[in-house]
Amino acid sequence: MSNSLTLPVIHLQAANLAEGWERAVVETWERGARIATEYDKPDDPPSRDATLVLSVVDPFAEPRIHRALPGGIYDLEVYRQEVVDGIHDDWIDPEAGKWSYTYHERLAAYRPSSSDKPVNQLELIVDELAQAPHTRRAQAILWKPGTDNRGEHPPCLQRIWCRVFDDQLVMSAHIRSNDAFKAAYMNMYAFTELQKLLAERLSDRIGRPIRVGQYNHIADSFHIYGSYFEEFEGFLETLERRTFEQRTFTTEQISPLIKEAREKIAASLAEEESR
Repeated sequence: MSNSLTLPVIHLQAANLAEGWERAVVETWERGARIATEYDKPDDPPSRDATLVLSVVDPFAEPRIHRALPGGIYDLEVYRQEVVDGIHDDWIDPEAGKWSYTYHERLAAYRPSSSDKPVNQLELIVDELAQAPHTRRAQAILWKPGTDNRGEHPPCLQRIWCRVFDDQLVMSAHIRSNDAFKAAYMNMYAFTELQKLLAERLSDRIGRPIRVGQYNHIADSFHIYGSYFEEFEGFLETLERRTFEQRTFTTEQISPLIKEAREKIAASLAEEESR
């Protein structure tokens, strides 16, 4: 009997988000199992895959932004607003060939079936923590059995779980499948922004400050697709040429870009509404 794991389990603790994501993708490249995926083209090499358990001590510590994020600051801000504010929940219309869900819709208006009344699970989390900060029941789920099993693009995020320790809101995000290089950083960024929102709402509810605490990112399949190995190898080369400071941004450094992105997004939403 072999003593090695079939699917490696990578466990990391990082000081900030950028460090945690970077170390997670590098470890997956070095230790990940070789396995095919449902999205491979005939000539694609097998992906590298592992189970990830990443704990970020302070998800808002600087530098928070990794320069290798997919897309740009505008895309990052759009995604943040989709997850936290639900700016594109109105794009959900599967019968018209549009989106079948958003993370925000599943969290803030979850319907086990189409005939059920929507449940705001984010408010339930705040309610649970306000009554008992140490509760182990403050969670929200996204999966819909029967519907998502047959869906073409079912949600990757499965649930979030929250608890308060020493007036800090700790949050875990559990993900069934996570594209390590092309999606995971943006996921982590947006999910920690949601963690911040929950801490603020809880603070308002109980009348004392609750800070953002530890963030745990748990992915059953944290993978690097073979289709972009060449691009990933280019990323690895930057790790050798640049210091960590040169590979990251602080929030203050990109604040003008975030402001510009928010103005463009607001204008785009207003135009959509007018149409």
